[in-house]
Amino acid sequence: MPHNELTELYLKEAAGRLAPGDLPAAAAQGLDLAATSFRGRCLTRPVFLTRAELTQLTSDLENVYGALTALPGRLFSGDLGAFARAVGLTGAQVGAVAMARGTPPTRMVRADLYREAAGFRLMELNVGSTVGGGDNAMVNRAMLANADLAGFVRAHALTYTDTLAEIANTIMAETGVAARDGSLVAAVDWPPAAPRFNAVLQTSADELAGLGLDFVPCHLRDLSRHDGRVWLGDRPVDVIYRIFMVEDLLDPDGPGLITWVLEAAERGEVRIFTPMHSHLYSAKGALALLSDEAHRHLYTPAELASLDRLLPWTRLLRPGPVTVDGERVDLLRYATTHREHLILKPTARHGGSGIVPGWLTDTAAWDGQLRALMGEPFVVQRRVQPEPELFPGEGGLEPWVLTWGAYLGARGYAGMWVRGTADRDTGGVNMATGAYATCCFTEAPTAGDG
Repeated sequence: MPHNELTELYLKEAAGRLAPGDLPAAAAQGLDLAATSFRGRCLTRPVFLTRAELTQLTSDLENVYGALTALPGRLFSGDLGAFARAVGLTGAQVGAVAMARGTPPTRMVRADLYREAAGFRLMELNVGSTVGGGDNAMVNRAMLANADLAGFVRAHALTYTDTLAEIANTIMAETGVAARDGSLVAAVDWPPAAPRFNAVLQTSADELAGLGLDFVPCHLRDLSRHDGRVWLGDRPVDVIYRIFMVEDLLDPDGPGLITWVLEAAERGEVRIFTPMHSHLYSAKGALALLSDEAHRHLYTPAELASLDRLLPWTRLLRPGPVTVDGERVDLLRYATTHREHLILKPTARHGGSGIVPGWLTDTAAWDGQLRALMGEPFVVQRRVQPEPELFPGEGGLEPWVLTWGAYLGARGYAGMWVRGTADRDTGGVNMATGAYATCCFTEAPTAGDG
């Protein structure tokens, strides 16, 4: 199994030396992971990136982000509503994303990637305050309590980026609040989801307090409006850290709970991190627009090179002809005959909800799904087959398939949240379905690195 040289060195040094009880897993170092994004499940080692790998990945993600956020201007003359409809949003969602249209796209981004033998491939780009997983540096710190890992990190001049610190910096950069200025940042969730995530949010809130942000978890029904402000109890809210999503507008209660908050932000009564239009850039339909050969003339040479490296073939599930490897073919016919190499994904859902992996679906069921979903807000994407990485386990080295969650923030690269599954035929690596997670150490940049 191919690894980079840092991983090979780590596994070589660990071979024959580590008993299961000696593994640097964060849980073994006394860190309670239950109230974190790790959900109590941590892999037995961190992952590693060389300086060259990190530099290339960061450059590629910056180029893809630039191309993606330029799509409304390049394809739709700046009309966010038209862009929203094109990527699969409907009804009240379209009006919501058109609000705050004058606010630039956020720099808060998490790219979810698989790693093939030739390099990283982008599965989806999550843009906005709903990215999740920002508490990963807690695990970096816990793993460094293991003397062997700490020695390896020192010997190879490795470092890590604290994602929560980068999130805090991005909040301040984009909303104008400052550390310890008394501003209240309300982390506002969708009410039915709040009980599941309050403990995780409180863990992050405790960490953010040390960074100077008063960050308070709550949900939409906790908010009120009077005296020209939005309030949480008896405190005026300065910034809403938005955890509710554009898909929540499809709930019968969604417009009533959400629209008044967006309107208050439009009137300047509260600031929202991040605007609802962030979901436009997270929609998998936007990746389909990026992937379409018909739009290649819109991109710079650097953007094209990064798109070619990162982005698998992706198309909106619409009847008619598409380009595949330079040839025009009928989409339905192509998708029908290439089932084992394709996956269906809803354009605007998260957490792996609604995906249909062709290689895990029999022919009749796949054909039925294609016909039922044709014209609906779905994309069809070419399968990426990641190279597993080896992790120490009780039976020796064991292969795990990883999703690498690479963050960008206001200052650039903003850390990594890595999730893994032992299922090599997985259609997606997700914490909600039992994945494990880990953190990342990278070679420290040298003078002159971007």
